[in-house]
Amino acid sequence: MTIEIKTNYGNIDVSKEVTAVIAGGAAVDCYGIVGMASQKQLKDGITDLLGRENLARGVVIREDNDDVHIDMYIIVSYGTKISEVAHNVQQKVKYQLEQMLGLKVTSVNIFVSGVRVAND
Repeated sequence: MTIEIKTNYGNIDVSKEVTAVIAGGAAVDCYGIVGMASQKQLKDGITDLLGRENLARGVVIREDNDDVHIDMYIIVSYGTKISEVAHNVQQKVKYQLEQMLGLKVTSVNIFVSGVRVAND
């Protein structure tokens, strides 16, 4: 499954996995994020903190006609304002995908899976 980007020179197909890694990397770089959580484990009530090699597992990319929607499952640092952290993640992910891929993202949905004390 790929995301197709149409340009004047032709079509570009970008794997959803690549898009998810870019989005996950942008999210982890934001202040107040401890890491990504796997959405598949939420059903069991278990949230594991994913390392840098598993950034794509906390990201779900959906396509609706020409609209691209991104769902992100994050773990927030204790003591930070969750709404502000989520807003920053939304802005940064949208900006990074527009700059790196030229992809117009319709929505970035943030799901806070947990709050943890960050290990600095």
